Amino acid sequence: MKNSEHQGHSQGHTQGHAAEHVANTHSHDHHEHMDHSTMDHSGHESHEGHMGHEGHGGHAGHVAMYRRLFWIMLVIALPVVIFNDMFADIIGYTLPAGEWVRWVSPILGTVMYVWGGGPFLTGAWDEFKQRSPGMMMLVALAITVAFFASWAATLGLVSHELNFWWEMALLIVIMLLGHWIEMRSLAQTSSALESLAELLPDTAEKLDASGEIVSVSPNDLAVGDIVLVRPGATVPADGEIVNGEAHLDESMVTGESRAVRRSEGDNVVAGTVSTDSALQVKITAVGDDTTLAGIRQLVSDAQNSSSRAQRIADKASGWLFWYAVTAAIITAIVWTTLGYPESAVVRTITVLVIACPHALGLAIPLVVSIATERAARGGVLIKDRLALENMRNVDTVLFDKTGTLTEGSPEVTAIVPANNEYTEDQILQLAASAESASEHPLATAIVRSAEARGLTQSTATDFSSSPAVGVRALIDDHVVQVGGPYLLEQEGATELPEVEQWRDEGAIILHVLVDGQVIGALRLADAIRPESREAVDALHKLGVQVVMITGDAEAVANSVATELGIDRVFAGVRPEDKSAKVAELQQEGRKVAMVGDGVNDAPALAKADVGIAIGAGTDVAVASAGVVLASSDPRSVVSVIELSNATYRKMVQNLWWAAGYNIISVPLAAGVLAPIGFILPMSVGAILMSLSTVVVAINAQTLRRLDLSPEASTARVLEK
Repeated sequence: MKNSEHQGHSQGHTQGHAAEHVANTHSHDHHEHMDHSTMDHSGHESHEGHMGHEGHGGHAGHVAMYRRLFWIMLVIALPVVIFNDMFADIIGYTLPAGEWVRWVSPILGTVMYVWGGGPFLTGAWDEFKQRSPGMMMLVALAITVAFFASWAATLGLVSHELNFWWEMALLIVIMLLGHWIEMRSLAQTSSALESLAELLPDTAEKLDASGEIVSVSPNDLAVGDIVLVRPGATVPADGEIVNGEAHLDESMVTGESRAVRRSEGDNVVAGTVSTDSALQVKITAVGDDTTLAGIRQLVSDAQNSSSRAQRIADKASGWLFWYAVTAAIITAIVWTTLGYPESAVVRTITVLVIACPHALGLAIPLVVSIATERAARGGVLIKDRLALENMRNVDTVLFDKTGTLTEGSPEVTAIVPANNEYTEDQILQLAASAESASEHPLATAIVRSAEARGLTQSTATDFSSSPAVGVRALIDDHVVQVGGPYLLEQEGATELPEVEQWRDEGAIILHVLVDGQVIGALRLADAIRPESREAVDALHKLGVQVVMITGDAEAVANSVATELGIDRVFAGVRPEDKSAKVAELQQEGRKVAMVGDGVNDAPALAKADVGIAIGAGTDVAVASAGVVLASSDPRSVVSVIELSNATYRKMVQNLWWAAGYNIISVPLAAGVLAPIGFILPMSVGAILMSLSTVVVAINAQTLRRLDLSPEASTARVLEK
């Protein structure tokens, strides 16, 4: 319900006076005795933090730099390539007449080398100082050799065949494009994660000195301010209750579904939700001091994340560097020994230029960028790319029960009549009619269940609710009451014998009375997500064992596990012991992915081989995870596995395409087939280089065809 709808039921408050508002809203708290009470947080399941980030930090700057450099260098590269006589010879067109033509490529090429090549030259120097040659040294080597060889050819000092201006220009443009895509993919990941920090309310209701309510941004709150939190509204900042009491949905903090009773003097956390009453809260922490401030660190971690495949590409670049240098040295020695010193210079320089990994520079960034974007469209936010890669090796998925496999909200699961006087539908219809004016989560569940059965509510009058007892209303001249054990005790009634088993299963039990007589009982329990069964079935199809972990009693856990077909259950596990259960599975030799949403899941998420936090979870849980699911759909885990397999496959394919070009072309450029009359011409090498880059780009683009929505991923797996 909207805030305005929460204010009116049996409450005669005045809008401007918060104290009066708080006093008048206590009448909603009629199920206080239900320590199993749960609540529906589907409407606000992703309240993470709202700290007004200033940007994406360093990566945003890198994105802008590489984007700007790419477009500037692309513009400059066009005349460098078009007015280069070597390129004109390869393509077969005639350059305009005039002395100025021969100087276009050298002058603009020098600008490109110094300006556009700057980041690579700087990066190469860093790699040199660290004695760890990689992509930057390989690129810098190629453009530097091409630069000096081209100037030498332009000035007539060496063979005209070494005029590489057009090749150097294309190399700089392609490598800038690769780095721009890489930086953008990281910034996009950060942006997606930052969106989780924007899910708290846009406004808070602050009480000014005169007691009037003023709407302000949560970012403008200061320690000591008093704010009003209406029923159904979210606490905008950490604080202490100074007036009122209510059931608070703390699922984002605790990961548990039941609402917790909070009253004056209790602390409340930003992002928790008052389910049934208004509160006045004195702010005790804002900004970086709140429990949600960790989201900023999360963004920083996401930006600094590197993947194993990226490291493989870096290693491949290092190997190719030594491969190219070694090949160049051997080429120089062999051709000089054979008595062809001029050919030795031409072949050696050609080898060093042609060895540069144009395609390798795009191989991983393109795949990562596309995979990250496809994942985000499917509701999967990749925080740590290494976690995404590890997901393909997972053979055990450990689900937290509450809020992950279950809704984290109650539903009516059984109705038992006291006798034949009333049917199940009649009992539910009367209960829903009596509860219709209440805003408690259990009342909402009863009304929702009646609506699902198509039952029409009767008009209820004289509605009242009593904390810790239940509700009372007059329907068709009969007094209808709904409540728990205190209601039965108050009316001198006894509970139905059938409910004993429900209690053993940890269910919530409400009795329905008409004119003081028990006519039936309702069983309410945490609803199992309809998607959970599909998720479990799909994981089984992939050969993955499904394990459930919960703090609930064994009877409750086993009933859920049986319904879903779960392989193994850890029940009655205390929050601090969850990580030990993960370790237990790992000691059995299993690769474990843990799926959870609460702060008590954080150690287990961190301990697992892959931690997967659902979007409804806390910033603490999200910070401990490598993958974040924007929704709470457990089928998204299947999407992550599919994405992991597809991404790794594309990365390996692209690395082979990219490195394969170098492995084959370098010996040919060196003249290994010269004895049979074949030496790879520079022009053919350049064409092969371009083809390799195109193949890598097209291969990465095929990832876009993968629909990673939970429904599509699960359906594909189940159809196999």
